[in-house]
This record gives sequence, structure tokens and C-alpha cells, in this order.
Amino acid sequence: MVGRRKRQEKFVESRPQESGLRRFIRVFIGRKIVLFGLIVLLMFILLAIFADIIAPYDPYEINLDESLVSPAGSHLLGTDINGRDILSRLIHAVRPTLQVGFATICFAITAGTILGLIAGYFGGWVHMVIMRIMDALMGFPMILLALVIAAVLGGGLNNVIIALSIAMIPGPARVMCAQTMSIKENDYVIAGRSLGFTNSRLMFSHIVPNAFPPMIILATMNIGMVILMEAGLSFLGIGIEAPKAAWGSMVSAGQNYLRTHPWMSLPPGLAIMLIVFSLNMVGDGLRDALDPRLRGTL
Repeated sequence: MVGRRKRQEKFVESRPQESGLRRFIRVFIGRKIVLFGLIVLLMFILLAIFADIIAPYDPYEINLDESLVSPAGSHLLGTDINGRDILSRLIHAVRPTLQVGFATICFAITAGTILGLIAGYFGGWVHMVIMRIMDALMGFPMILLALVIAAVLGGGLNNVIIALSIAMIPGPARVMCAQTMSIKENDYVIAGRSLGFTNSRLMFSHIVPNAFPPMIILATMNIGMVILMEAGLSFLGIGIEAPKAAWGSMVSAGQNYLRTHPWMSLPPGLAIMLIVFSLNMVGDGLRDALDPRLRGTL
């Protein structure tokens, strides 16, 4: 028994250690549903990059002679009330959708990280003031807060990004504040403080790198929510302004024709569902890969 145990221990010691990057890749793509979401997301990104080449028609060209044409060989998804090719508009709408999603999350994560870091590190009245402002923003539903800000600023891509970014800041700020309050009590931070490290060095060189994995997970999980809110604003007519193609406005334009011409609303609605699903699956895969304690079950 002793010899067998020694052989087992020797085998375990001789087994090569798996690198962090290799383990991340293995866990991230280990679930088929996450791999499917990643492939779908990459397809949407490619559509956004090469929309001008892939789209068969000009998405903004009005042709009243072909108004409300049923899906056929020349128009695979039919045309809308103005005779514009729905497939072309669907493809061109990917770009502003991803622009809003990624720009909003980048701004919200950056602002939330800074605010949460300051509040969690310094504590006291600084923590109280920043967190009470975040609580006040969280007192409103995000879509309602974004709706009010967008209505004040007006429509347009930039205003939509600003409105959604402000509505999304409280979540990252609270997560970063909690992470900072926990990490700043670790020995390496206390040792750095005793060695005379500046606050900025401790905050950005020691706390932020160790608190950033949860922020990455939060960002990927929230992009889908941002896209849904953008679609809602565009549906209500205060999002991305016409004639620029947007999935929400396309669904809104076809709502009066659902019984007779369902192809006007169904394709953009399915596109919204598919991209949100893919982003949620990628975020779930990142959560599993970055924090093994939170492994999913799908």
C-alpha cells in the first residue's frame, strides 16, 4: 500500500500543470451552448464590419413601386412600406446596435470602476456620498431612467449611448466598491501601504487588476440588456433616428402589419433575441472560466 501510494504521488507530481490561459480556453469553450453563442456573436460582428458588402440593396433607397413585397428571390425577407429591402436594413442595423452596446458598456464600466474604487478605498463620507447617488439612480428602473434622459437629450446614436451609460453606471459602481472594500484589507495592500506606496499606485496597480474579473463578467452579461433597452427606445421613436436602420424601429414600423405582412417585424425581433441570447451565453462562459466557483449547469 505504501509503495502504491508513493507511485500515485509521483504520478501526480510528474503530471504537467495546466496553464491559466489553457484552462480558461478549455472551460470557456467546453460547453456547446457557450460555443454556439460565441459563433453567433462573431457572425454578428462580421455582419457589422462587412455590412456594405453583404447587403444586397441600399437599405435607405425608397422604391414605392415595390412596397410591401412578399419574401421572394429578389427580396429574401420582403420589403417594407417604403419599398426598402428588409434584409439589407436588418444587416445594416447590426452596426449601430453593437456600437451602442459596446460603447455604453465601456463608458459605464469605466465610470463605475472609478467611482466604486474611490468610494470603497477611501470610505467615510466619500463612500456615503457616492453610494447614495448610486442608490438614487438605482431607485429608478434602468429603462425608465434611460427613457427620461433620452427624451431630454433627444434621439440620435450619441444621445442614446449617453442615456444608457448613465442608467448603467450604478451596477458596476456597487460591484467595484464591494470588491475594493474586500481587497484593500489583503496583506499585499497593507504591506504596500506600509512601504509608502501612493494611493493611486495601490488603487490602480494592486486593487483594480484583482477586482477586474467580476467587472468583465458584469460587462458581458449587461451588453444584452443594453441592446434590449436600445431596441425599446428605438421602438418608442426616441432612439436611433430615421432613416438609420435600427431593429427596434423596424419592429415598430411593422407592428400594424403583423397579420398581413409579418416579415416586417419578425426578422428584427428574432435578431434581437438571437444577439441577446448569444451575449448572455458568452457572459455565462466567461463567468465559468474566470470564477470556477460559479460553474453553470447548462
